[in-house]
Amino acid sequence: MAQDWYSITAMAPDRHDMYGAQGAGACGHPKGIEEHTGVSDMKRSKYNAVKTAVDGITFASKAEAKRYGELKLLERACQIANLKLQPVYECVVNGKLVCKYVADFRYTTPYGFTVEDVKGMKTPVYRLKKKLVEALHGITITEITM
Repeated sequence: MAQDWYSITAMAPDRHDMYGAQGAGACGHPKGIEEHTGVSDMKRSKYNAVKTAVDGITFASKAEAKRYGELKLLERACQIANLKLQPVYECVVNGKLVCKYVADFRYTTPYGFTVEDVKGMKTPVYRLKKKLVEALHGITITEITM
């Protein structure tokens, strides 16, 4: 049976996209994220976030994709380094894995490293995991709202 355009785009993207290669934009694309020709809208979530692809990487929202573009520009300007997408933090208590927290970005600055999460809706589960990760790993998660 042939699938129409909607049913193909509505399928969940492979999670590997979030961890994928840097893509064509990593070569130093001079345009800002809004002008970047690799931006495309995808499926909308229950919180009205629109999945968006940039440089072949699928992001959970337009805001997250926009922040990625900003961070790539900062990286090209040598303001940040070692930009990582979707870093995973395991929350282990008394030898048992309680949960895993997946941040949006991690990068280094001259002052240390920064962990960021782009947020539109702060769910109770997110708030609990954030506190747990900060306590267990001794880090501070910077929330970005756009």
